[in-house]
Amino acid sequence: MLVKFHSASWQAILAALAVIPLLGLASVPRVSAQSRISVSVSPATASVRAGGGTQQFTATVHNDWHHRGVRWTLSGAGCSGSTCGTLSATTSASGAPLTYTAPPNVPNPATVTLTATSVSSTSKKASANITVTGSSTALSVTIVPKRGGLRIAQTLPVTATVQNDVAAAGVTWSASGPACSGTSCGTFAGATSRSATYVAPNTPGIYSITATSVTDVTKSASTSIGVTDLTGVLTYHNNLSRDGTNPHEFALTPSNVNTATFGKLFSCQADGAIYAQPLWVPNLTVAGSSHNVIIVATQHESLYAFDADATPCMTLWHVNLVDSAHGGSSGETSVLSGGSGALVGSGYGDISPEVGITGTPVIDATSNTLYVVSKSVNASTQFFQRLHAIDLTTGAERVAPHSIDASISVPGTGAGSVAGRVAFDPRNESQRAGLVLSNAVVYVAWASHEDHDPYHGWVMGFNASTLAAVANAVFNSTPNQVGTLSYSRGGIWMGGGAPAVDAAGNLFFITGNGTFDANTGGSNYGDSVVRLNTASGLSVADYFTPLDQASLDANDTDFGSGAATILVDQPAGPVTHLVIGGGKQGNLFLLNRDSMGKFSSSTNNVLQTVNLGNSIFATPVFWQNNLYVAGVGTLKQFAFNGTTGKFNGAPFSQSSTSYRFPGATPSVSSNGATNGIIWALDNGLFCTPQSPGCGATVLHAYDATNLATELWNSSQAAANRDLAGHAVKFTVPTVANGKVYVGTRGNDSSVLGELEIYGLLPN
Repeated sequence: MLVKFHSASWQAILAALAVIPLLGLASVPRVSAQSRISVSVSPATASVRAGGGTQQFTATVHNDWHHRGVRWTLSGAGCSGSTCGTLSATTSASGAPLTYTAPPNVPNPATVTLTATSVSSTSKKASANITVTGSSTALSVTIVPKRGGLRIAQTLPVTATVQNDVAAAGVTWSASGPACSGTSCGTFAGATSRSATYVAPNTPGIYSITATSVTDVTKSASTSIGVTDLTGVLTYHNNLSRDGTNPHEFALTPSNVNTATFGKLFSCQADGAIYAQPLWVPNLTVAGSSHNVIIVATQHESLYAFDADATPCMTLWHVNLVDSAHGGSSGETSVLSGGSGALVGSGYGDISPEVGITGTPVIDATSNTLYVVSKSVNASTQFFQRLHAIDLTTGAERVAPHSIDASISVPGTGAGSVAGRVAFDPRNESQRAGLVLSNAVVYVAWASHEDHDPYHGWVMGFNASTLAAVANAVFNSTPNQVGTLSYSRGGIWMGGGAPAVDAAGNLFFITGNGTFDANTGGSNYGDSVVRLNTASGLSVADYFTPLDQASLDANDTDFGSGAATILVDQPAGPVTHLVIGGGKQGNLFLLNRDSMGKFSSSTNNVLQTVNLGNSIFATPVFWQNNLYVAGVGTLKQFAFNGTTGKFNGAPFSQSSTSYRFPGATPSVSSNGATNGIIWALDNGLFCTPQSPGCGATVLHAYDATNLATELWNSSQAAANRDLAGHAVKFTVPTVANGKVYVGTRGNDSSVLGELEIYGLLPN
């Protein structure tokens, strides 16, 4: 049935509806959809690997009646934008997964915050904390080299490798040290994420170069670099005192000289046996480039300038001193000294097979000049000795070589004299001792070849600029005949040592067996320590001769088989100025340099006699009030008492190694008063007819505080890794800038001379 509503009915309904608020229903609160929205994120925490690691996250939005979902953002204290990572989408529906991808590198700090914000109600949000970690395959950093030594301002290329560096981000470079910061620790040139060139600072010390992973800043590797201010090893046994010290060694320490981290780095071949001590010159410019240079002299008349650090060996220049450019005449050669055709000596082959350059040269670093004496012969058996002044940068002569020949003579009636004069004999005289440079004068000393008469000990002085003979600077140790003796002798051998020089310029040396009459007003000084005044030429200022000199001479027990070492002045001791030396008898005599004791037939006028127990053919080391010397036997350490001014009687320590003839002249490297290392060569198998055999020289390293602690020697490493060339009698190691340089005979066949370079292994 159709129901019809009249207008009155509609009015009644509307009136009824109007009454509802009056009944209190209007007081029921209204709940909006937005006020009931909430957001949660799952998982709430996660760790994700840097360099591409991923993690899914889900946001759930409750009461989102319009199903608008969330908007995602990333943030972090150590990152922004993509450095915090990336997301697969910026929005997602409730419950829909989203993928987070970690950045290439770990932020610092490593926490990233992932936030989901409701689109419908932006005040509603939730977050997850993400920790970005390094590679799940362990990231690691290595650096090459791991260790080394540099001269101040010298450069060193360094390379870093980062294993498992997914993003190939590489490293950053930094330098540090115990007393530096910033650029005072050194700087880097041409730095990349893989390599850099470290420039050493101008302050010596021990520095660390660090390569830090960009991907994971907690991963790094460092190399330790000793930076030295050593100005050079320019003369025999390091200095004019001949004490054998290098107190500027920062790279080599007792803790790193061992077979794991120290060994043979490379070798440099030469054309003859290396008897002279190698000399080291830093920062020398050769052909427009700066190099640390090691100078080598051979018995084949050659001089070599090698780069002291480059491997493989780099020859900077090489010259031969008997060619025409160096004063030689046609057909000149080194002097045959071994075998039936020997031209010098008495047939013993003491130096074999040839004589060319024997004595250690000396260098003037101010003018970059090297002074050296060569010996040669021509086809007419005319013998030559020449003093050369060599330009260190080229090998060329700075001035014409000075001939040292029979035109040089002194008054006398000794062996070989003619008409009351004794002339220098370039054939019989052997220039064995190291050269001296003092107060712009080059001093050269001589002995003989194998005591072959007639000979004398000679010392001569030459102007360092012109090579002209200095007026009155010729000394002959035995110019006159003594009694009925037919010989004179008195050679200055000293096992290759050089005369020592004190602060006043006096020369100190020891002569070998020979005639003596100085005690009766004569001028012969066989078997004596002699002090020569150099103020006006050369003149004897004082001397000491043992009471048994006649016996020493008669039995070839040379006092002068060893050399003299000037001790550090002792201003607080009873005697300030001291010198010590000894010879074949095994006695070390401690003398007052200002009053040496002269001769007495009843007593030795010395401060102290220290009996080594074995013959001495060496120059002692004196370091931190300790004397080190190796006679034929063990290397021994004697402690010096500054209060009494004498050495304690028994050795403080000694090596377990027993050194065969001729013993060893040690050297010491240290960082001032610390990290002392004693270096010595066992040259017992020196390959000439007098040797018991032919074999490698062995370099030994000892803790200077206790010689019973041997740190390393060149025979220890497996597979002959550190094997040296054949030994040379009397040769001395040179220690400089983290390396040790040793002259050898090579293998005496295909290699006739070889310089061995030892140092810290780079890897």
